[in-house]
Amino acid sequence: MLDVVHNVLPVFLMIFIGWLIVATGYLKAEAGIALSEFVFKLAVPVLIFRTLAQAEFHGAFPFRLWIAYFGGVAVTWAVGHVIASRLFRTDQRTATVAGVSSGFANTVFVGLPLVERTVGDEGLVAISILIAVHLPVLMIASSLLIERAERRDIGKPPVRWFELLRYLVVSLSRNPLVFGVLGGIAWNLSGIPLTGVPKLMADQMSAIAGPAALVSLGMAMHRYRAGGNLPLASAATALKLFLLPACVMAFSIMLGLSPDWQAALVLTAAVPTGVNAWLIAAQFRTAESLAATTITLTTAIGVVSVIFWAWVVG
Repeated sequence: MLDVVHNVLPVFLMIFIGWLIVATGYLKAEAGIALSEFVFKLAVPVLIFRTLAQAEFHGAFPFRLWIAYFGGVAVTWAVGHVIASRLFRTDQRTATVAGVSSGFANTVFVGLPLVERTVGDEGLVAISILIAVHLPVLMIASSLLIERAERRDIGKPPVRWFELLRYLVVSLSRNPLVFGVLGGIAWNLSGIPLTGVPKLMADQMSAIAGPAALVSLGMAMHRYRAGGNLPLASAATALKLFLLPACVMAFSIMLGLSPDWQAALVLTAAVPTGVNAWLIAAQFRTAESLAATTITLTTAIGVVSVIFWAWVVG
């Protein structure tokens, strides 16, 4: 257990340091925004590229990985929606945001550094494959469900399906993480070893990615404060930190994923709610306080849940 704590605790301490930097006024919040753009657009794509360029896939088939993870997301999302709409008697839009907040993990800024530190290269391969589709899939699903909720709540006309398809294509074509995935796979298939100066540069940039991602998240957390819908946010927090990892673990075992891939997916599912949950709520101007409170609670309590799940997966 001490080894688990030793691996997980620094991840959350780095987030706390980022929060402290802004809270004390040592750096402005704008510096965190610039740092997060550097992480998302350069450092993490290079890390993913390097990981996949050197990976040994051993014939592993990514569809089982996607089914295992998104199957867990679907179950958790549905439970969060039902709890919000039936138990807390919210409208459909708020219930959808509750589902989003329960199932949307912070894969890039917390999951990737955590998996790199606790699982290693094989785990990085798994989370890189997941990251390639995670954001577009969940953004599209969120948009579809909230559009549907708006039709039920306020009679908004339905969006055309080809507009959503266009949004997905544009999102993928502009996503730097997708470039990292495709570039790394292409290099791997070419059979050319990643050596010399290119490897040295990729290694140095990759070493920055994890710490920079965690600090930038902490700096951003100053904007997402607990404030509203505390009972429902607490329920969403419990679903996010415990039900989602449990479901992902069950699906991973049933689908026969390797132990390293299982560990990577479970730990990714156990990390705090991603800030995209708040961005979605803000975009549709509904339940922003619920999403912000859930992000804050999951980040504060996440150190305990991640240590637990890291111990479970060994």
